Amino acid sequence: MKIAAPQMVSGTSVQRNLEEAARLLAEAAAGGAELAVLPEYFCVMGLKDTDKLKLQEPFGAGPIQDFLAHSAQRLGLWIVGGTLPVAAQGSAPDSTADDIRRIYNTSLVFDPSGQCVARYDKMHLFRFDNGLESYDESRVLLPGTLPVAFDLASSDGHTWRIGLSICYDLRFPELYRALRADVLLVPSAFTFTTGQAHWEVLLRARAIENLAFVVAAAQGGVHENGRRTWGHSMVVAPWGEVLAQHAEGPAVVMAELHHHALNDARARLPALSHRVLQ
Repeated sequence: MKIAAPQMVSGTSVQRNLEEAARLLAEAAAGGAELAVLPEYFCVMGLKDTDKLKLQEPFGAGPIQDFLAHSAQRLGLWIVGGTLPVAAQGSAPDSTADDIRRIYNTSLVFDPSGQCVARYDKMHLFRFDNGLESYDESRVLLPGTLPVAFDLASSDGHTWRIGLSICYDLRFPELYRALRADVLLVPSAFTFTTGQAHWEVLLRARAIENLAFVVAAAQGGVHENGRRTWGHSMVVAPWGEVLAQHAEGPAVVMAELHHHALNDARARLPALSHRVLQ
């Protein structure tokens, strides 16, 4: 199964971001990808965190979700919409920066018919302060509560179990154990500071300890709001090898996932069956 991890440097205009995502998705489809994973906040990187409140969509309706559904159908692709702001039940779509309500940072999965087949709300909310940079996602976001995986019946004849996660989730290995997946998706917007220190080692660790492929689509560059993201979108094999990556700037990272490589790794080292603590 060929997969694609488009890397973006999203700005403040949803329309321009969707146009760029459309270009990258078309490139992925033309390259033979069956599954494309967009990065976290592919649709917007606002001037401030509260900008997302104004763009929230109720689950099942809205221009960002329409874009994902139509793109999947038009291109014949499975598309994971990195993340978009989804309203909590009872939240109004016209929330303002002063609104105390919070939203979900949500990955949605669309099949090639344009149907939404899975939803995952980010469970772990990022907080970081080194005296120069400060982030606290809990000011705007509500945490999700459930791990989510879905099955993808590939043209290669295999049904792949795909596990969903988002960015900061990467630091919590118990989530990936719970997913019990063949392919782990990590749409992200890692900061330059934390990405430079930890991004690759965490991705390779999650691949190795779960004997699974990891597909990490990232934001990578300097954004309109002044924030710099680390990028280095990559695909990692179950034995920990980096199969493909791109450092910075827009690009489509692609790799072929072979089911026999997954089975061989798990047969050589049956660590998943040796677990003692559940």
